[in-house]
Amino acid sequence: MSRSFVKDADESAGDRLPDIPLSEHANYVTPRGLTQLRARLIAVRERRDALRVAADTLPQQSELAAVERELRWLNARVGSAIEVDLSQQPRDRVAFGALVTVDSDEGEARYRIVGEDEADVEHGLVSYMSPLAVALLGARVGDEVVWQRPAGDLTVEIVAIEYPAEERDA
Repeated sequence: MSRSFVKDADESAGDRLPDIPLSEHANYVTPRGLTQLRARLIAVRERRDALRVAADTLPQQSELAAVERELRWLNARVGSAIEVDLSQQPRDRVAFGALVTVDSDEGEARYRIVGEDEADVEHGLVSYMSPLAVALLGARVGDEVVWQRPAGDLTVEIVAIEYPAEERDA
């Protein structure tokens, strides 16, 4: 029989799934973002270990493959994380980790500039690579910047810049 049709005993189900693509950008993270990534890594490891014990059925084996794929991605993200010391960020300019209050024709809003994996726009967490963050970075209170959006450009004024204590102490 040809070796091309024989599955090696040590070949894991996770090897069959392609890896989740990794970002080409530097993996900057806030202290809280790194804590979240590490917690997710631990949870996924625990899920993998539980599945390895009970992976008898095809659906369980399929889930194990997906979990192992996610685990490879999480290991890469945690391993490449560059934790930014928010206590060292400039207090007079918008920088990574800043909580920025802006005002525009659409009203006042607050956004925190975070790493890609921590971004959650519904909670005001925007990736440092997003068009909004790119427009805000380096600006000072009182500055107006143009946020280039698909819905049309919006001029926003920086009203306040903060670096919350829970981020500095994390």
